[in-house]
Amino acid sequence: MDKIMNINGMTCGHCQARVENALNAIDGVEAKVDLKKKIAKVKMDREIPDEVLKAAVEEAGYEVVSISEKKGLFSRRGND
Repeated sequence: MDKIMNINGMTCGHCQARVENALNAIDGVEAKVDLKKKIAKVKMDREIPDEVLKAAVEEAGYEVVSISEKKGLFSRRGND
């Protein structure tokens, strides 16, 4: 499952690293922050509540504006 988080308050590479580190510290999460777009792309290997993701970012000092599920055109499920 993938999610996109819109985040306010990030202004530099240090901010980007703080948010990535906060999200990646959550077990089962792999996050990559796009500073220019002010978003975090979050890949999860299991269901993690939005509140947990939001709390990690806010604890790092940034504001989560929204969290949405990323839906791909050609997403695949199963072992094919």
